[in-house]
Amino acid sequence: MNDISNKERAGVLIHALPYIQDFQGKTIVVKYGGNAMLNEDLKKAVIEDIILMSCVGIRTVLVHGGGPEIEAMLKKTGKESRFINGLRYTDQETMDIVQMVLCGKVNKDIAALIQRKGGRAVGLCGIDSGLLKARRKKSEDDLGLVGEIEYIDVSLLNSVLKDGIIPVISSVAYGLGEDDGKSLNVNADTAAANIAAALNAEKLVLMTDVRGILRDVQDENSLIKTIARHEIDGLKKQGVITKGMIPKTDCCLIALDSGVKKAHIIDGRLPHAILIELFTNEGIGTEIVRS
Repeated sequence: MNDISNKERAGVLIHALPYIQDFQGKTIVVKYGGNAMLNEDLKKAVIEDIILMSCVGIRTVLVHGGGPEIEAMLKKTGKESRFINGLRYTDQETMDIVQMVLCGKVNKDIAALIQRKGGRAVGLCGIDSGLLKARRKKSEDDLGLVGEIEYIDVSLLNSVLKDGIIPVISSVAYGLGEDDGKSLNVNADTAAANIAAALNAEKLVLMTDVRGILRDVQDENSLIKTIARHEIDGLKKQGVITKGMIPKTDCCLIALDSGVKKAHIIDGRLPHAILIELFTNEGIGTEIVRS
């Protein structure tokens, strides 16, 4: 395949210009997870997207998960994983491993990769400066040290973003109440949604391993490009939004109902999915808008 011409390269940049101008100085929160964290080529593409966004003046926040890495470490230590309704049961031993993997290895590896590619990043977790404070999640089933975010202090994030640095955040929170001072495991999608809300972000972007919200889950070509906030309940009742897409959509609603303008669910299996979604008319996934 021939390389694109200089004229085509210029056209791509000109096409992106109005989007860059529109987002300059605004905040976009990206939740990074799934296959894009495991495949080296996809990882490189995500990091390049994040650095470019920061370089053109977008206040970019990267929130990450790390389920496969946690699972691998649990297996190495002989610790058996236990899930209740799709959520990891977290006893103290598991929490120690979650904190070690997420806040230590995964978080610092991402920050180091951003810097190696020419960006500026600082690795943080919810414990740092009381960024994320949570109480143990109350449910019919005991989930152990799993938290629900109750308070976010964005002062550290604003300070970092003001200096053009990319905060890379792992979703381990500082415990409140009966778990005062302990670490609590918080869902990364939920953390990203709450951080976007607290920062009054322009957009929340959730990276997944599917194209977005499909009208027919068996048909990859049935992607719904745009959904209004008020349509969500109907799509759930129709069975269009189902299974694992329900909690992701609920996270989008957390952000939208708190003032974030748009939330996007995109396919992290596609290289440069973030830039395509943000800087083109067509986009690549599903956007959910307030009205």
